[in-house]
Amino acid sequence: MSVSDADIAFALELFDGIGPLTTRKMMGGLCIYAEGTIFAMVHSDGAILLKGHDAFKDMLTGAGWQPWTQARKDGTASSMPYWYLPDDVLEDPDLATDWARQALATL
Repeated sequence: MSVSDADIAFALELFDGIGPLTTRKMMGGLCIYAEGTIFAMVHSDGAILLKGHDAFKDMLTGAGWQPWTQARKDGTASSMPYWYLPDDVLEDPDLATDWARQALATL
């Protein structure tokens, strides 16, 4: 499954306040970059995730954001440095932009 054009358009509109964005399709999803730095991705199922690093990842977890995990071949879970945007952020481009700026400040 690959990310849809509608999901890509929604994500780019959501983060429009960041400034010029570039994208690159990878592994069925889409990575979103600001000035060459990846800060978000769109999963193949349309979910939008924000990258967390250092203390910012603790902020995301503390705010109740769910981390992206995937199952390894041996059945164990592996955490990835991305968190799913909650509904309130998905519905508010200004809030999404604020969170994205915080992510970019730590990357």
